[in-house]
Amino acid sequence: MAEIDDAIERADREAFTRQPPKTVKGQIGYLLKQLKTTRAVAEEIGVSQRSVERYRKGERKHPPKAIAERIDAAVQQRWQPQVRKRRQQQAATTGGITVETRARFGYTAPVGTTDDGRFRRLTVHLPPAYAQRLFDARNTGAGDQQMRQIIAEGLKEIYFQDGGSRATGLSDVTLNDIDYLDLDY
Repeated sequence: MAEIDDAIERADREAFTRQPPKTVKGQIGYLLKQLKTTRAVAEEIGVSQRSVERYRKGERKHPPKAIAERIDAAVQQRWQPQVRKRRQQQAATTGGITVETRARFGYTAPVGTTDDGRFRRLTVHLPPAYAQRLFDARNTGAGDQQMRQIIAEGLKEIYFQDGGSRATGLSDVTLNDIDYLDLDY
C-alpha cells in the first residue's frame, strides 16, 4: 500500500464508533456474514476452506502471524463502511482535512529566491475541495504520486502562499522523501 493510502486507512479506523472483533473466531464470524461462504473467506485470507471452518468453530484459536494479520486486515477493511463514508463525505463538503507531515518540499520559485528543497514539519488544515479531490482520486485507483500532488497543491495554496497573499510566484510544489504523513478528518 502507498503512504497516502495508509494515512487514509488510519484516519478511517479512528472514525470507528465500535471496535471490530478481536478474537479469531469473532473475526471469521464477521467475515462470513460479509462474504457469505467459507470458500469466499478462505480465498480472501489465503487459507483452505477447512481452516476457515476450524477458526469459526474455535478449534483453532491461534493462526500463524501472517494469516492472523490477513484476517485482521480483511476485517478492518470491511468494518463500519457507513461510518467511513459519512466521515469522508463530511470532510469533502464542510470539514476539510488536516495533513500532518515531515517531508522534503521542493518547488519552482522566481529568480532571486531559493528553490532548494528542504525538510519541513507541517500541520496544515486543507479546505474541503482538497479532501474531495483526494477521496475521488483514491476511489478511482490513483497512484500515490497523484495523491501526493493533490496534497502538495493544497499545501502550496494554504501554507506557502497563504491563500494568495504571499509567494505568488511560487509554482510546482512537490512532496518528496516523506518521513511520515498523517491525515485527520
